[in-house]
Amino acid sequence: MSTKALRLGTRRSKLAMAQSGQVADAVRRVTGRPVELVEITTYGDTSREHLAQIGGTGVFVTALRDALARGEVDFAVHSLKDLPTTQPEELVLAAVPVREDPRDVIVARDALKFTDLPRGARIGTGSPRRMAQLNAYARAHGLDIETVPIRGNVDTRIGFVRDGELDAVVLAAAGLNRIGRSEEVTDFLSVDTVLPAPGQGALAIECRAADTAQDAALIAALGELDDPFTRVAVTAERSLLAALEAGCSAPVGALADHLADGQIVKEMRLRGVVGTTDGSRTVQLSTTGPVPDTHDRAMALGRELAAEMLAQGAAGLMGERAQ
Repeated sequence: MSTKALRLGTRRSKLAMAQSGQVADAVRRVTGRPVELVEITTYGDTSREHLAQIGGTGVFVTALRDALARGEVDFAVHSLKDLPTTQPEELVLAAVPVREDPRDVIVARDALKFTDLPRGARIGTGSPRRMAQLNAYARAHGLDIETVPIRGNVDTRIGFVRDGELDAVVLAAAGLNRIGRSEEVTDFLSVDTVLPAPGQGALAIECRAADTAQDAALIAALGELDDPFTRVAVTAERSLLAALEAGCSAPVGALADHLADGQIVKEMRLRGVVGTTDGSRTVQLSTTGPVPDTHDRAMALGRELAAEMLAQGAAGLMGERAQ
């Protein structure tokens, strides 16, 4: 490979720049080449509408993918949960690095935990998935909460709590960890309470398909950052999402985790949930089996669980179906 600088396409947000910077450092190590960040504005960054209204699917990644296809950048870094489940033929998912903490967290006033919030507490989130599961948990445990739709970056969202407009906001643990603000978390939400978005906590490193020897060399180099366990887990989660025909703003949670016997990973458990945003109805199922050893087997695991969820009425609980 040449010594010419590699151009990494990234969104402009503080979080995107932080996680792209971490990937850039890793790519420098494996390639020995300089890496420069190319900031790209996406539709999702400029629209002020709630994600559920603009559809969610691809709004944070289309501009990055277009820049890749035009050769304006050499590779791009995405939050994997923002990627549509259909992979364009001209692009390849070169690496899925080791996953960060996939859980959701609460940042609440007075350092309160979720279950200690006062009656009528206003909790901000832009995610129908989080609304559905928080409201379902509240209904099941006699809590009185109001979920409030919000948008904005981490500073804006936490600002709603600091200013007293909201009692708490829900964010992704991974994002706060990556920007060095995990100390502001007042409660970690167990995945038994709120299942994360498919792919949450994972990054996707995407580049052009191997049309040239240079493309092939870059794919091989980026592949050194791939974590097989993370990739197989998120593949199963995203397969479930695709089989439900749900966009990434639909109220669907999924998590595949590995079950170990001592130091040896023996099995993988895939859990999925879909629910109405008011929490009145949910379908939640899980399946456990051998860790898939191929992409196709991971895909099959997601499809099988989705079929069981659809058989139990999951389709009728989603406000939007991907077209």
